[in-house]
Amino acid sequence: MVKIGNVSLGEFPLLLAPMEDVSDPPFRRLCKMHGADMLYSEFISSEGLIRDAIKSKQKLDIFDYERPVGIQIFGGDEEAMAMSAKIVETVQPDVLDINFGCPVKKVVCKGAGAGVLKDIDLMVRLTKAVIDSTHLPVTVKTRLGWDENSINIDEVAERLQDIGVQALSIHGRTRAQLYKGEADWSHIARVKNNPRIHIPIFGNGDVDTPEKALEYRNKYGVDGIMIGRAAIGYPWIFNEIKHFFKTGEKLATPTINDRVEAARNHLTWAIEWKGEKLGVFETRRHYTNYFKGIPNFKEYRQKMVTFDASTDVFQTFDEVLDQFSNHHVM
Repeated sequence: MVKIGNVSLGEFPLLLAPMEDVSDPPFRRLCKMHGADMLYSEFISSEGLIRDAIKSKQKLDIFDYERPVGIQIFGGDEEAMAMSAKIVETVQPDVLDINFGCPVKKVVCKGAGAGVLKDIDLMVRLTKAVIDSTHLPVTVKTRLGWDENSINIDEVAERLQDIGVQALSIHGRTRAQLYKGEADWSHIARVKNNPRIHIPIFGNGDVDTPEKALEYRNKYGVDGIMIGRAAIGYPWIFNEIKHFFKTGEKLATPTINDRVEAARNHLTWAIEWKGEKLGVFETRRHYTNYFKGIPNFKEYRQKMVTFDASTDVFQTFDEVLDQFSNHHVM
């Protein structure tokens, strides 16, 4: 049984990675419905939280049906991180996660996210500031190092565990790689097999099929897998992996009905959460992903991403069902 603090995650949990502009409540709810064991918020700027930035505050919205759920923060200033940890505690997530992995330039330039990979002492100080100011279990998501020549994940893992971090998610790339090249899980396996390490180690990077999930589980011995990009437009991946683990067989790919239902749920929940206007607008970017690979779909996609009224978008979903329900999706 894998546990973070007192939070039980089952035998081999599948975690939804925190993704900027993706991992909001409607998307998390879909992933939960399709088998994700643990969800994370989008990452939240500690400075933004303290300044009471509305966008940062809204990212603190979590709901009971999501549990266990973690809220992820990032920043490069100890005091700001400690204060934002106290703010996060007020909404009572199950876990508080720190992002030391985001490779995005605007985050790295502020000495946050993967920027901290260049300075392990700072990483330790920032993490300790958070741990000392909250009762929540604190976890960290990070990368292998800044670049090929500075892979320092072994030292990072030991030092973070020593100050009280309760689990570590490791993305198998360096900051320099961004999302290019292949994730190298051999470094993650080395951390997992280090006799000094006793906290759960979750692997992240490139797992996009049930076969790969099984291969990586067996080959690298991690405690669970965190899935990011492969879940965008395809929340079914969690249950597909679980089914494959159990039976060695693949579930049938989602039908048009399944895809329309996912898009419909996503839009419905987005409107419940943010209101009609924002709900419609913010769900648009997901439609292309839900209906990927369907031939002659352009006209419907065009409608979905241009209509401003939800009734028109829902009407388009009905048209798609009428038009494509006999199609087999690859």
